[in-house]
Amino acid sequence: MKIEEIKISETAVLRSYICGEYPEMPVGPRDAMLVLPGGGYVRCSEREAEPVVKKYLAAGLNVFLLYYSCGKDAAGFKPLIEASMAMKHIRDNAKEYNVNPDRVFAVGFSAGGHLAASLGTFFDDPYIKGKAGINGEENRPTGVIASYPVISGVEGAVKSCFYNILGTDKPSEEEMKRWSVELHVKENASPAFIWATANDQVVPVINSIRYAEALSRAGVPFELHIFKSGPHGISTADFEPASLDPSWGLDKTLYQNERVAKWVGLSIEWLRSL
Repeated sequence: MKIEEIKISETAVLRSYICGEYPEMPVGPRDAMLVLPGGGYVRCSEREAEPVVKKYLAAGLNVFLLYYSCGKDAAGFKPLIEASMAMKHIRDNAKEYNVNPDRVFAVGFSAGGHLAASLGTFFDDPYIKGKAGINGEENRPTGVIASYPVISGVEGAVKSCFYNILGTDKPSEEEMKRWSVELHVKENASPAFIWATANDQVVPVINSIRYAEALSRAGVPFELHIFKSGPHGISTADFEPASLDPSWGLDKTLYQNERVAKWVGLSIEWLRSL
């Protein structure tokens, strides 16, 4: 396996995990996955980074992990610009990375779920395309996997996420609507696999429901899974991300959930069906 890092911007890094190719196993060009951790646009959570990378590597994909700009550096929705640049970089270097440029996916969690859904919705936004140097649809994901995503700045809004990408803690209603994904989904949006837990106390599940409704209205293929229970930030729901820092004072047993962990296999089945 080959692991490399490049700077996408002054405050963002793209790490690539490229599977080795051998005459004994001539896999050929692989599907690619761009991983977008959560963290409220304040940080990129490590619990939603390499544990996720490993799952898609194990499924035979080449994987790219984006540590995008956060906090004050996220203003102007810089993370979406950087995610667009990352998608373009993967496709521009598809031969070197041994990936199929027609099959480049994105998976995100919480705020990263908002970023993934935004990438699948706002890829053709003139502001984003101009800032990212996009000419066509090089930044449009083949499909997106939105994990307990922040979606709306209107209903069930996690307002702090929008404050960070808007660069103000006193935005207008129109500014909050500007990057509310469910209000902008069109027929050319990327197909989506959406999952969440019904009792998420941080990002209300209505975010996932409204995203699914918007995709349905636009005639865009989607799959929605709402699990009965599981805390926010459950990630892959197995032992590694459940190894929580004791100082957080959280019940580790809630973060290791065999039923919720099935989302990984379901998402792999879904992307292979596209």
